[in-house]
Amino acid sequence: MQKRYQLESLYKQYARPLYHYLLKLCGSKQLAEDLTQEAFVRATIFLHTYDEEEARAWLFKVGRNAYLDEWRKRQRRLSFPFISAISSKKEMISPYGIPEESLLTQERNQQLEELLKYLPEQYRSIIYLREYEEFSYKEISDTLQLTTDQVKITLHRARKRLASLAEKKGWQYDRME
Repeated sequence: MQKRYQLESLYKQYARPLYHYLLKLCGSKQLAEDLTQEAFVRATIFLHTYDEEEARAWLFKVGRNAYLDEWRKRQRRLSFPFISAISSKKEMISPYGIPEESLLTQERNQQLEELLKYLPEQYRSIIYLREYEEFSYKEISDTLQLTTDQVKITLHRARKRLASLAEKKGWQYDRME
């Protein structure tokens, strides 16, 4: 049985979470808006091929792929000396962190934000999707095109690397479980 999701319904449900996910990946509000639009343009084009996955995981995969395409394009541009001289080098760094009301939570988020910058993109993505968007392992699997076992292993490794980084910095890190 094929599920057909109307684009308007997808947009209303997932535009904001997708924007926040892309913002965490790229660190630029303007770029996150552009990537969100690009994801929905691609979703419009390929909506007829959408068949098996859940809509949220499918749409986040489209958004992540748009981000990766943009990141690769920027990396190619940086290989030209003239372009790299005029480009912002911090534009694609992920700024993870959600401001909270209490000072302690805010400080923890800033520390987490700093630590996540040191993780590879796949680790940042998997932690964000699991901890902030509360994706199931199946949804993460569909989004990142990994098996469920690979998701569990990668998430474990990402958390372990994050804890190791926190320890090196002398920061308190409470594992997300």
